[in-house]
Amino acid sequence: MSTGRELRQLYQDVHFFAVALSEALISVWEEDPAGVYVEVERGYIDRYTADYVRVRNVKTGSRTHYSRDTAMFKRI
Repeated sequence: MSTGRELRQLYQDVHFFAVALSEALISVWEEDPAGVYVEVERGYIDRYTADYVRVRNVKTGSRTHYSRDTAMFKRI
């Protein structure tokens, strides 16, 4: 049963393209020192490459680059 707030992981270029085009909100997760993934930012995909995703923060508008190898991206 869907709660309507499911998070869908983004990992293929087509996922990033679709989310960027639709301006959907995403959540960025990174591993903490204990090896647990924690949410570090929410925002919109501003740009992406094969290596990085640039996210525009939902509150401040600041832009941050995240490595596609180390960060996890989820559509909200």
